[in-house]
Amino acid sequence: MSKDKQGIDRRAFNRLMLSSMAVTGIANKAAATAEAPHIAVIGAGIVGSSIAYNLVKQGARVTLIDRSTVGGGTSHGTFAWINATWAKQPRHYHRFNQLGIEAWYRLQEELSLPLKWGGSLEWFNSETRQQRLADDIAEQQQWDEPARMIDVIEATGLEPNAHFGEAEQVAYSPRDGAVDARFASQRMVKAAERLGLTLFENCDVNGVTTAGNGQSVLKTTRGDIEVDKYVIATGADPEATIALAGVDIPQRSTPGVIVITEPLPKMLNTIFVAPGVHVHQRLDGRIVLGEQDGAPNTAAHKQRLASYPTQFPSDDIAQEHAKRLLDTARLFLPSLGRDVVVEEVVIGWRPLPLDGHPVIGPSPALPNSYIAIMHSGVSLAPIVGEMVSDELMNASSRPELALYRASRGFQRIKRY
Repeated sequence: MSKDKQGIDRRAFNRLMLSSMAVTGIANKAAATAEAPHIAVIGAGIVGSSIAYNLVKQGARVTLIDRSTVGGGTSHGTFAWINATWAKQPRHYHRFNQLGIEAWYRLQEELSLPLKWGGSLEWFNSETRQQRLADDIAEQQQWDEPARMIDVIEATGLEPNAHFGEAEQVAYSPRDGAVDARFASQRMVKAAERLGLTLFENCDVNGVTTAGNGQSVLKTTRGDIEVDKYVIATGADPEATIALAGVDIPQRSTPGVIVITEPLPKMLNTIFVAPGVHVHQRLDGRIVLGEQDGAPNTAAHKQRLASYPTQFPSDDIAQEHAKRLLDTARLFLPSLGRDVVVEEVVIGWRPLPLDGHPVIGPSPALPNSYIAIMHSGVSLAPIVGEMVSDELMNASSRPELALYRASRGFQRIKRY
């Protein structure tokens, strides 16, 4: 055999080997995919999207289901303030939110998310409440949070377009930020889809049964979906945990008005938490306003809000609420002119368990189900996604989540 012929044969042999290795690799990948646990995440808000994204990264086969669209429910009607401020009590919960901020920086870099960092400024009208705020900030410093009370001169340097009323000092929390929660949810889901996630939008999960092999069968409007485990990340919907996890999580979920304007010239640098209203400006120029007090506690309002609506009965009523919030905001931000165009007015819901803390962990009633419901969902979403995916994929028990299990005793504690 000639040298040339030997060379050709060697090349042919190498091609054959490479082809064989490729086929073997594909077969191994298919086998790995078949062996990977199939996990459904019910709820494609900021928390559910983060959990789904992290599960896919860890190799799970994931089906993400939402009765609406990605980020179109609770996460759309949120003020979207990323923080570990004085209201995050006690210390273990404050630390959890600090971990959430750190996880946001990781996620921002990983997915090139447009987050706005700039800190927050906060104060109250009441002298008594202001003193309590100063005490709270002193406690924050003991908990390694770089918050401090600053005078109005320094605050005006941070927000030159703002008025601070009669306040002499305001609380400055420099690590706080804000995000468009719906956009962030969509960005995570798109990244997860590229890794193999299956998404079902406008799909209801109406119940769950157990198959003969021990798997759970989700009864959905798209048909039955058989899974090894499923996560309930449905926000302010107490009926979901009863129906799908066999657990009644006592909640005091509260509504609030969220107003989003058209894009405006830059006028705010921080999260601006003034008496009666929260305001921040997104990177795209849109102003987001949220109310502090929520709906009046009357029988009529309870009846109207019983079904957890996200829209007002009419556009006229929605615009009345927008005007009310804008008028309050103009007391402190006069540059927010009278000709501002409002793009959206929605009813936002805070999914708040009775004691104010998250519920994260396996259901004590249905072993294949896992609950992830919380206020501070925006602040906590990235770290919850990391930890929940670790518990589900590695059969671990994260000590950071030990105090937030569904089996705990719930006491009514109002901290904010």
